[in-house]
Amino acid sequence: MDDAGFGQVLGLGHDLVDLKEFGRQLAMPGTRMTSLFSPRERRQAQQRAQLKHDDTAAHLAARWAGKESVLKAWSQALGPEPSPYGLDDFPWSGVEILDDGRGRPSVNLKSSVRAKLHESLPLTDSQVDQVELLWHIALSHDGPVASAVVLLCRCV
Repeated sequence: MDDAGFGQVLGLGHDLVDLKEFGRQLAMPGTRMTSLFSPRERRQAQQRAQLKHDDTAAHLAARWAGKESVLKAWSQALGPEPSPYGLDDFPWSGVEILDDGRGRPSVNLKSSVRAKLHESLPLTDSQVDQVELLWHIALSHDGPVASAVVLLCRCV
């Protein structure tokens, strides 16, 4: 791993979300948008909205941008290998964008998603046991948009 703690960058993802449109989709009767977030993500988004005196939808939109960025970074890391997921079957609630105790966002994968990530990456058998994968994420929302940038890094 290099001095900055990034190791080898395997993939980069970036996404923007229109806050007004995202809020409209969340408010639609019968929408499944809320189910794409884990209970912990929804709870943290509500807590941040209360703390910042703004809208829960803005915090969910930033997390949604994070999830999309994870998918993009993962896809980039695959190179020419086929992706195990598409937009319609990606395990959105299995990819959590959560804050730590100091408010810093992180990417947390459910064990089945983490296993699929390791399976899908073009690593040799000797590398698989020695590789640690790290996610770095930055979230923001301002004005009409939410944004996220994600790096998927390999540490050997």
